[in-house]
Amino acid sequence: MVAPLRRVLVRRPDASVAAADPQRWHYSAPIDLAAAQQEHDAFTQLLRDSGAEVLFHDALLPDHADAQFTHDPSLVCDHGAIILKMGKPLRVGEEEAQAQSFVRWGVPIHTRLHGDAQGEGGDMLWLDERTLLVGLGFRTNMAAVEQLRAALPGVAVLAFDMPYDMGRAACLHIMSFISLLDRDLAVVHLPLMPVRLFQLLQSRGVRMVEVPAHEYVTMATNVLAVAPRDCIMLQGNPITRARLEAAGCRVRTYKGDEISLKAEGGATCLTRPVWRNF
Repeated sequence: MVAPLRRVLVRRPDASVAAADPQRWHYSAPIDLAAAQQEHDAFTQLLRDSGAEVLFHDALLPDHADAQFTHDPSLVCDHGAIILKMGKPLRVGEEEAQAQSFVRWGVPIHTRLHGDAQGEGGDMLWLDERTLLVGLGFRTNMAAVEQLRAALPGVAVLAFDMPYDMGRAACLHIMSFISLLDRDLAVVHLPLMPVRLFQLLQSRGVRMVEVPAHEYVTMATNVLAVAPRDCIMLQGNPITRARLEAAGCRVRTYKGDEISLKAEGGATCLTRPVWRNF
């Protein structure tokens, strides 16, 4: 999650985003497509400036506004991509479309979730190379955990029950309240964190930078590490930014009024890291 980012998959907002009914998609307001594309272009330039090759996932996906959040349909491991199964019904279909983009870019498909399993990438956090944290909630279930365990021999796949929070319609992933910025540093919103997860982080020596409650709602915890202590976050969270800089982080921000705040997805949601290395 924190090694230097070399290749990353993104999707530029398209007509589906412009046509999205806010009530149906749980957005806060209609999205201005031209402004959203301008914001996304600036965001992807930050990725390039960080040294990452930006791959565009442009498979046809009509009526899939959330497809711009490329993090969720897959999980990448040493063996390639694991194609997941979306827990949000409106997002079903993104999985195979993203698999097609992986094949196009030469990323091997390691396995797929199947049967009763459902799981989204936002509920999966690599703590290190041999520890995968999974949030169990409305979007990810225990069947997915069992299949991930079978697909990742030698990896401890640890499951944590998620809080109800705002219910089924809202999107609470494990990565909604934690982002890793280095092997021993995370930005967190503690009120939503399972106690066992908090204790695990403490036992692993992970320092936790807390966000103030009013900045949690503007996605201050949704921070993308492009290298150890080098990160990109949504602008408008000055307290969290200052705390991260005090912890030794280089912080750059992007404007995300359309692509993030209205659609409830931050820097990590907008990216599917494909290759990281030291």
